[in-house]
Amino acid sequence: MKRPRKGARRPPAARHPRKKPTMEAILAERGIVLATLAGIPKRDRADVEQQVLLGAWRSVKRGKYRPDPRDKPRDALRKWLHGIAWRQAAHYFDSAWTRRAVLHAEPLGLLREPAGPSLEAQLQARETLEALADLPPWQREILLAVDLPESLVAYARSCGMHPGTAASQLRIAREALALKLRRWRR
Repeated sequence: MKRPRKGARRPPAARHPRKKPTMEAILAERGIVLATLAGIPKRDRADVEQQVLLGAWRSVKRGKYRPDPRDKPRDALRKWLHGIAWRQAAHYFDSAWTRRAVLHAEPLGLLREPAGPSLEAQLQARETLEALADLPPWQREILLAVDLPESLVAYARSCGMHPGTAASQLRIAREALALKLRRWRR
């Protein structure tokens, strides 16, 4: 008799139906993400958190979030986000940037361009993410829809709205985001 492999009591995740939690639900669970990323230095923690949240959102939009229906919805989302954060933390510690960081400005007396994103680019990315989180849900959703593999017209049809309305909402949301960023940078 063949023994079942360890952990094979539950069916694979692909057999569960797709769920689409909102961005608000994902942002509400930032605590579990930050707790998982506690070992990452503070200077890089916000960047890795951003990668986790955007990666989770992209996975939801692509239909990869398939929780076990027997789990409570919030518990399933927290477990899933913990797994994403855990993998992103592992990628962070395994990256060449982290392992080979040189703390001296001119280690060999040669002036070289720094590897990795600049400090200014990191700060701008954080400001943009915070401004995006402060927008109303409908504006946030239409801005994040631009990242989808489908066109804006297909997105509008899937939401049951006219493509012109979606384009108008996108224009309004972009203006609102630009206004928030301008106010913050003054």
